[in-house]
Amino acid sequence: MTSAAPHRIYLIPGMFGFAKLAGFDYFGHVRRGLAQRLSDAGVEAQVEVVPTPPTSSLRHRAGVLARTVNGTAGDHGPIHLVGHSTGGLDARLALSPTVNLGAAGGSLGFTRRVRTAISLNTPHYGTPLAAHFATVAGTRMLYALSLLTVVSLSGGEPLLTLISRVVATVGGLDQFLGGDFRLVSRLTDSMLRLLDAKGRGDVQQMLRKIRVDQGGIIQITPEAMDLFNAATEDSPTVRYGSVVTAAPKPSAWTLGRSVSSSYSAMTAAIYATLYGFTSSASKPYPYARPDMLLASELEQALGEPLTDGTNDGVVPSASMLWGKLLWAGRADHLDVLGHFRDREAESRHSDWLTSGAGFGAERFAQELDAVAAFILES
Repeated sequence: MTSAAPHRIYLIPGMFGFAKLAGFDYFGHVRRGLAQRLSDAGVEAQVEVVPTPPTSSLRHRAGVLARTVNGTAGDHGPIHLVGHSTGGLDARLALSPTVNLGAAGGSLGFTRRVRTAISLNTPHYGTPLAAHFATVAGTRMLYALSLLTVVSLSGGEPLLTLISRVVATVGGLDQFLGGDFRLVSRLTDSMLRLLDAKGRGDVQQMLRKIRVDQGGIIQITPEAMDLFNAATEDSPTVRYGSVVTAAPKPSAWTLGRSVSSSYSAMTAAIYATLYGFTSSASKPYPYARPDMLLASELEQALGEPLTDGTNDGVVPSASMLWGKLLWAGRADHLDVLGHFRDREAESRHSDWLTSGAGFGAERFAQELDAVAAFILES
């Protein structure tokens, strides 16, 4: 029997994420999967995607979350917050009993209705990659990666191959990864031509937001997250859960088996670079330290012992632990959203990172089953 008041599920994008852009739905696979699972359980659910700015401060992003919930959640029914990557931190900040989001955040009365806060690959203890993105070269690299992510995921396989040719033509991958300003400008102009007029306008607006406000990048370093965790309290009425994954350490063997085109070869090289930055642990500011039982469970699920260097290409795996472990497995940072390679003809999945994780529809279904079950327990 369907409940009178529907469950409200809010999906919160991560850093340089978005709701919909250039015809691409960032949370499309998760949104459809969760809605179907709750419907199958006889529970009416309304799913919203929060339009958080891509690289703004956590406080600003949490304010957007609060305003979005206030404007759409009505007066009744349980609320669930599901954040990918930095989106999980936005949820934690908005739910903290002592938070002050300022006037821009609006009323936080809705937090009394929140039942669960679920984080997917969230850097609860920070990520060393943020320290690189905070440099001049790293900021340019982030800008180019944001563009590449949007255009590649919205374009499908033919466009992916064309993108790799564009990168090679305008300067090559080495310069791309090095954040050369002239290359980034040329790459931006070349790749935007691959989109229609509306898509170009949407992407240009997103890139402007990244240029103007990058306050959130420095805030997710391990050093900054040490302060965040000291000042941000969990709500005693909310159940917290997390999804934790790890992708393979880059090697000629693991990546070679996954490379099937010039585009996948390019993204494999990008993945190797990102993985290298992310595996550089910050020893003075450690990640979560699971007990022996949980560490053993994670080792079995991830296929390797959990160390400070274990990561998904963007976030250290030990940094993802917060609350109850809902699901763990082999996956890269965008796999958990359904952005993975799938050879089925009817599949709408499209990959971005070639990590060699081997994530597919079966693991994605297991992940969504675990998230939906946690929501239904509330």
